[in-house]
Parts: sequence; structure tokens; C-alpha cells
Amino acid sequence: MEARIATLPGDGIGAEVVAEGIKVLEAVAERYGHSFSYEEGLIGGCAIDATGTALPEDTLEACRSADAVLLGAVGGPRWADPLAEVRPEQGLLDLRQTLGLYANLRPVRLCEALLDASPLRPERLCGVDLVVVRELTGGIYFGPRQEAHKNGGTAYDTMVYTREEVRRVAHVAFDLARKRRRKVTSVDKANVLATSRLWRCVVSEVADAYPDVVLENMLVDAAAMHLLRSPADFDVIVTENMFGDILTDEASMLVGSMGMLPSAWLGEGHGGVFEPIHGSAPDIAGQGVANPIAAVLSGAMLLRHSLGLEREAVAIETAVETVLVEGYRTLDIRVDGTRLVGPREMGDLIAERIA
Repeated sequence: MEARIATLPGDGIGAEVVAEGIKVLEAVAERYGHSFSYEEGLIGGCAIDATGTALPEDTLEACRSADAVLLGAVGGPRWADPLAEVRPEQGLLDLRQTLGLYANLRPVRLCEALLDASPLRPERLCGVDLVVVRELTGGIYFGPRQEAHKNGGTAYDTMVYTREEVRRVAHVAFDLARKRRRKVTSVDKANVLATSRLWRCVVSEVADAYPDVVLENMLVDAAAMHLLRSPADFDVIVTENMFGDILTDEASMLVGSMGMLPSAWLGEGHGGVFEPIHGSAPDIAGQGVANPIAAVLSGAMLLRHSLGLEREAVAIETAVETVLVEGYRTLDIRVDGTRLVGPREMGDLIAERIA
């Protein structure tokens, strides 16, 4: 197979982890006889510095013409002025909306070798294997807003959802559950929010088309507690934009670090954007301590969801697990008795296991 992949390293540790993701994709291409080409673009803070915008037109065009996009991270203190007209995160929001990527898949699967890296007791982590399906182009991040400095100190952000926005992401969740353990947990705040009452109503309607899948509704505060108390109870979680953002950061602690969790932005087509869920971590950028595994596993999701290469995706996931079982760790997941390596060494080890 030949495929074009747009790479957007972004800011902070983004370049470090994307480089290792590409390294592992190249190991896959060599072993399985594929040919991947790469086109790099600017996004986030580095794009603001170079062009004045967080998502330059050249970058957007590269993403449109690619078969898939591998993204690093954006942001950092130098672009953190809350009064700035242009901010790095705007690049992410514009990219999602322009490409119509409305479903964010965030898998959380615990490797037994990392039981000691999690702050939770091991007995609570057995069997953890869930996916959060986060609605990505609606809700409070995209609704009408007003900045406080523009109107005498009053600010607002508006959460808006339509039936169609809820319907399409619910179908993604139920279709995914059919390939897994056939359970969907819909997370909302229907006791308070009108948007959540719409959400619950529409998800329940969609559930009628999937009689083989169990639906449970859960308030977001209860879900936050249950994720720590009994995380193995969850199979597929579907929720709105902001709740999904928060809950998946919480869920990263189940596996010990945000540096372990990949994600995919998907829409109606076969393309998509694939990124680690962590941020740009400017405090450790360039120090050789970043964890590239989330970016590497995002590459596995790229192969699976955009290119249809399931065998190759499994090869990456197996290689990652093998390296962890062998005792290699980056700083964020290191425990006594394990071998500390940097991002390049971790990428090398994973690529070697594939080759």
C-alpha cells in the first residue's frame, strides 16, 4: 500500500514524539511492504510565530490531501496570554471543524506490566479496557462566546448541541460497542443542562436500533467517581466535548500517565487525525525524557482506522506491550526495577520488535 501522511509536530515535545511515531510507522512499512510518504506542516504556537495564524492554509491543504494526519501537541507559556486574539488551541478546533472530524476515539487499555505505575490499587485495574467516544466539533468549545475584556468584565461560553450532532456520534459509539463487549455508557448532566437532556433523549433513540447493545445513562459526576472505583465496568463511553476532554485525562491515570494514551479524530470518510492525548509539556521539551508511546499507538490507530491495516496496527500494539514487559520505561512510568530510556531509545526498541 502507498499512503500519504501529513505530520504536524506542533510545539513542545510534539516534535520528539511524532519523530518516534514516524520511526515506528517506517518499521511497519519495511516489514509489510508498504510505502508511506510524509509532508510536515505547522500548527499551534510555532505556526503563530511563523505565519500569524494557528492553522496556516498550507497546513490545512496538506491535511486535506493526505490519507491521514499524525499530530503532536500545541501550546506553551509563550502563547498563553488569555487576551491574545490568536491562540495555539484555535488550530486544533479549526482543523476538527474544517475536516468534519466529529468523533474522538480515546482507548484506555491497561498493560499488566504497568500495574505498578498507576496510583490506583492493582485489584481495581484488572480487566480495564474501555474506549471513550467524545463528540469533537460541538458543545461549549464551539458555541457563541464573549471575552470579559470586550464587555466590561462579563464573559460567557455557550454549550449548543443539535439532534444531528448527537445522533452521529452516538452511532459511532454503538457501532464500536458491537465489535467489543456490547455496552454503551452515555455520560451527561441531564439533571441540570438542557443540552444534556437532548443528549440523553437522542442517544436513547439511537439505542433502539441496536437491541444487542446495552445502554446505561450516567451523570458526569457519577462517571468521574466510577472511573476510579470500578473502571473495568466500562466498555464504550460516549459523551459531549468538554466532559470527554476531562474524563479522558482522568482515565489516563488508570494506565499511569497521559503519555500512554493515543486518540483518533474521525468523520464520515476514511481519513482522520491521530494524536496523543497529552499536551506539549514545555517544561520537559528537549530534555530527552518525553514518553513517545502515545504517539506510537496513535500511529497504530492511524493504520487501523484510516488505512485499514489491522494486522499492522496490532503489530505496533504488540511491540509496545513487549517492550514494557521487558522492563523498559520512560521517566513518567518508571518504577523500581525497570530500565529508564529516553524517547529515541523507546522508539528504537519498539521499531526493533516490529522488524
